Amino acid sequence: MTATVFLMRHAMHDSVDHVLCGRTPGILLSSAGRRQAEALGRRLRREEIHHLFSSPRERAWETAEIVGRELGLKPMACDALDEIDFGGWSGKRFEELAGDPLWQNWNHSRSLTLPPGGERMATAQARAVDFICRLEASYKDSNILLISHCDVIKAALLHFLALPLDAYQQIEVSPASVSILALWQDGNKLIQLNEVVPS
Repeated sequence: MTATVFLMRHAMHDSVDHVLCGRTPGILLSSAGRRQAEALGRRLRREEIHHLFSSPRERAWETAEIVGRELGLKPMACDALDEIDFGGWSGKRFEELAGDPLWQNWNHSRSLTLPPGGERMATAQARAVDFICRLEASYKDSNILLISHCDVIKAALLHFLALPLDAYQQIEVSPASVSILALWQDGNKLIQLNEVVPS
């Protein structure tokens, strides 16, 4: 019996690619992001999604509510899908971070570097993977949609592909994209990576 897990990154907001939002409150979808979420919700109708879980961050939860309306599902909040805690980097512009040696280490060695006052990527990976494995055990032969964040999704995908965390740059996870995993008791398979639906 196989569980199919759809890993969706939240849709666009105005700070994407400019600010490391992390767990900063008040980050909401842009109008383009809301259109993205609606388009992906329509695309996912044909998948017969049975369960919908979301990170509690506002941008993810807003995406989940829009997609959920399209699918006729109410999202359930899940801390395991929350964004990485970037600690003192949260809310800073990427151009501010560029000269920080610790930031440079983070981008070269995700497996070893700890954000200041924050969370290791490996810790985020462990909580996300544990949750996904528990879903596979509980919801066999189900289609499950998880809405989370770029690095959390990358970390989960790298685990199931048996790749190291430091390979994170080899995977693209765009806003409002969906990647699909098939999971069963003794294995898994990546079915699709980073599908983006035109809005």
